[in-house]
Amino acid sequence: MNPTRRPSTPVPDDRTKDYGREIFARVDRQGPVLFSRTWLEDKLMGLGMHDPALKVQLFRFVDTLPYLKEPREVSRHLREYLGEAGDQLPWWARLGTRFIPAGGVLGGALAWAARSNAERMARKFIAGSNVAEAVAAVHAMRTRGLAFTIDLLGEATITEPEADHVQKQYLDLLAGLTAEVNAWPEEPVIDRDDRGPIPRVNVSVKLSALFSQFDPIDPEGTTRAVCRRLRPILSLAKRTGAFVNFDMEQHSFKDTTLHIFKTVLTEPEFRDWPHVGIAIQAYLTDTEADLHVLLDWAKNERRCPVWVRLVKGAYWDYETVIAAQNDWPVPVFTKKWQSDANFEKLTEFLLANVDWLVPAFGSHNIRSISHAMATAEKLGVPKWRFEFQMLYGMADPIKEAIQSLGYRVRIYTPYGQLLPGMAYLVRRLLENSSNDSFLRQGFAEGLSEEVLLRDPASNAERGIRNAESTTQTGATNMAAHATNGTAGSHSALRTPHSTFKNEPLSDFSVAGNRTAMAAALAKVRTELGRTYPLVIDNRPLPVTKTLDSVNPSRTSELVGKVAAATVEQANAAVASCVKAFDSWRDVPVSERAALLRRVADQFRSRRFELAAWIVLETGKPWRESDADVAEAIDFCVYYAAEMERFSAPQHRDVPGEDNRYFYDARGVAVVIAPWNFPLAILTGMAAAAVVAGNTVILKPAEQSGVIGAKLMECFVAAGAPAGVVNFVPGIGEDIGPTLVTHPDVALIAFTGSLKVALAINEQAAKTPGGQNFVKKVIAEMGGKNAVIVDADADLDEAVKGVVDSAFGYGGQKCSAGSRAIVLSGIYDQFLSRLVEATKSLTVSAADEPGCSLGPVIDAESRDRILKTIESGKNEARLVHQTDVGALASQGYFVGPAIFADVPETAGIAQEEIFGPVLSVIRAKDLDEAIRIANGTKYALTGGVFSRSPTHLDQVKRRFRVGNLYINRKCTGALVDRQPFGGFKLSGIGSKAGGPDYLLQFLLPRTVTENQMRRGFAPETGTGE
Repeated sequence: MNPTRRPSTPVPDDRTKDYGREIFARVDRQGPVLFSRTWLEDKLMGLGMHDPALKVQLFRFVDTLPYLKEPREVSRHLREYLGEAGDQLPWWARLGTRFIPAGGVLGGALAWAARSNAERMARKFIAGSNVAEAVAAVHAMRTRGLAFTIDLLGEATITEPEADHVQKQYLDLLAGLTAEVNAWPEEPVIDRDDRGPIPRVNVSVKLSALFSQFDPIDPEGTTRAVCRRLRPILSLAKRTGAFVNFDMEQHSFKDTTLHIFKTVLTEPEFRDWPHVGIAIQAYLTDTEADLHVLLDWAKNERRCPVWVRLVKGAYWDYETVIAAQNDWPVPVFTKKWQSDANFEKLTEFLLANVDWLVPAFGSHNIRSISHAMATAEKLGVPKWRFEFQMLYGMADPIKEAIQSLGYRVRIYTPYGQLLPGMAYLVRRLLENSSNDSFLRQGFAEGLSEEVLLRDPASNAERGIRNAESTTQTGATNMAAHATNGTAGSHSALRTPHSTFKNEPLSDFSVAGNRTAMAAALAKVRTELGRTYPLVIDNRPLPVTKTLDSVNPSRTSELVGKVAAATVEQANAAVASCVKAFDSWRDVPVSERAALLRRVADQFRSRRFELAAWIVLETGKPWRESDADVAEAIDFCVYYAAEMERFSAPQHRDVPGEDNRYFYDARGVAVVIAPWNFPLAILTGMAAAAVVAGNTVILKPAEQSGVIGAKLMECFVAAGAPAGVVNFVPGIGEDIGPTLVTHPDVALIAFTGSLKVALAINEQAAKTPGGQNFVKKVIAEMGGKNAVIVDADADLDEAVKGVVDSAFGYGGQKCSAGSRAIVLSGIYDQFLSRLVEATKSLTVSAADEPGCSLGPVIDAESRDRILKTIESGKNEARLVHQTDVGALASQGYFVGPAIFADVPETAGIAQEEIFGPVLSVIRAKDLDEAIRIANGTKYALTGGVFSRSPTHLDQVKRRFRVGNLYINRKCTGALVDRQPFGGFKLSGIGSKAGGPDYLLQFLLPRTVTENQMRRGFAPETGTGE
């Protein structure tokens, strides 16, 4: 092979522009422009170009169409989404939104018109709905001298049977295509290069479709599972002379995709096979580094070339929103010109290394295409050593212009069911109508050739549109949020007055975070079995009795031995708090807030260590444990800021009179926390009490005493004065009544079961002799939360959302969605996919990175849940229960269980189970679904999956819960963004992590001072 080519001087920009002008000239000679207004789809894209809000509504309607089975539903959604568009709509849509009722013959005709026109739009970008139609489409391309690569469209893979089906579709596609296509006459330009024949059949594979649990947190497990289904596809392709290209998806999947690509292609069967490639996205800031690694691998390890499809990237909106929501680094360039410039830089790299990385340039941008041509010319790379790839249904005149210059052009050709392929269609419509789309600028808006062919790097210094002032795709996503921020800006997703920022969760697609977590688990395992004493006045007490804390995933592992306090020790802790209270109450708020911020710093410095303790002591998977630590940090930082906000006295003065309204501490606070959020909830209640000036007794759950001890370590290390925080673990039945009824305890903050909370509330209400106040009780008491699935819900999202809500951390959350209320029209389809998705979950020890569902907390919980499942069989139909097999003897494992056709009054539909048990309830319509959802004694969280604006408005008004989540899971509330708490029998008090919570730990006071002295009053500053 030739040595690596390197351009000695930059590619002349004039030569790039020469090629560009030639392409434009050939496009012009073809006549019709790319956006002919004679076609409906072009008309609708034109509307979107001039009205971003309409574009959002229009594309949402198109995206919803596949799920609307009845004509009445189609016409209703058309009216809901587009009723405000008026004269901008096509005639049939104007009639439908203004005059035609949803039902009847005319409504049916309107629904037919909407559906048929959407299908026609889909056919513009999708080659067919089956293999036969796809074959016909690619045959037509070949008669025009165009090559193809076929892509399979479909729903998201959320179950293992779906992954098996996708594999079969790829195998059937390869078998069906190769037999027919290889018999067609040869087209030399597209079927042969200097190295010999080029495979005629070219298939693009999306790796995430081959494994329902594809997750970068577990790259090795994901690689094994994907390769099991991928190898037969590659083997068949190799035997039949086909080419396979690996598609690239979102950034979080990139490293895993590259790992799978390199792993499978280094295997002996595929090591010397050159007919394989991978897509690389130029809008990612780390792509250049990836290409260098890929080149080194191809040259020095595989020793066989691979193809690289260089594209700009199609997930910019998604990447920027996800980064903003999580406060993660944005992985993409934030300016369009930056992506274009990087595309050119990577083009030069690929052409300089064409012997190992064979380029396929995927772009409709004539500047990018021309630059590739000019670079190849300068480097002496012949035309047949690379190719251009473009999308089916887009920019046909550009394709023909490139082809006429003697280059090979390959068409990315998706096929699949038309309406389920709407997500792909919407992506193409967004691409065509975005502000910075080359096709829009060049062929809809008529920008000059000179502007369109300008070097993208020059845009860094120019003030032109789409350089300094715009981001990649016109910020369609931000139009939907209706914010005042810039697209991709973190502030655009936060309230303008807020200075608080949530602690970012760890991104486990980053190898460094995975390594840190694994190392922390290994280190913590060396510290298992230690004894943790009570801590009073910042001093450990001698240990006389202990509670064993074991790893629920592996009960043979003793996590630690935690002291069990006696009644005498509990009283001593209260006395310590009383002694410290007066001085702590008078410490300036700034110093109390600083203490919390130092505790937060302790958490940050020990983040993965604390997460590892949570994994091992409470059986939480990696992400949930990391989120527990992040939430604890949030509580400290948020409550510190809130107390500073409350610390300034409020004045309501009149001449001669000063009135001050301010807050004071209550006294001794007992914090009784649960085991399911062992650090976050214990920290949240304690931090609020401490920063408010109260002194605190920490009483963790018996099952999570070690983590409670770690919190106490952090308070001491942060400089908490003696007696301000005392660590008093123990058995609730032994010391709980003493702490709750003690006459010096002013406040009890509790999170746990309804039964215990009501008992605490009853005991605290009593005022025995010697107690000169009424105790304050703050209690979060659980829920029986429902998720409503509307008939038009996105099933991919709804199934995943319900599974995550019901079975995340084994359903051991007060916010868990333990009821799914599904409308009849979608019930059977939803239930079928729900069961298969649940079967596909990975049940394992929580310390394994690929764990979807770990153990329950202890033997008592396991036995209670299993008993509930048995009794549930008398109330409803058990449609699935996962057999945990050998795990049952290893730890406290209970497989997820699903009951169907559950009566709304059944015990399993009314009582909190606190385990992986889901009741699926059928509702005839939304009114009934809301009534059922509200029909329990709880009102904590709820969810709804719907794409009907009218239905969503109804749910917001009538679904009465503390936290309502729309089109997402109903768990995972974040401090400040989603203050958490409910009403009815779900809670006493205000929402944790919200602006009212801290007030419960404070006493409001008013001081009025008469400032008149013998007729003299201080000047108020309001007179002349």
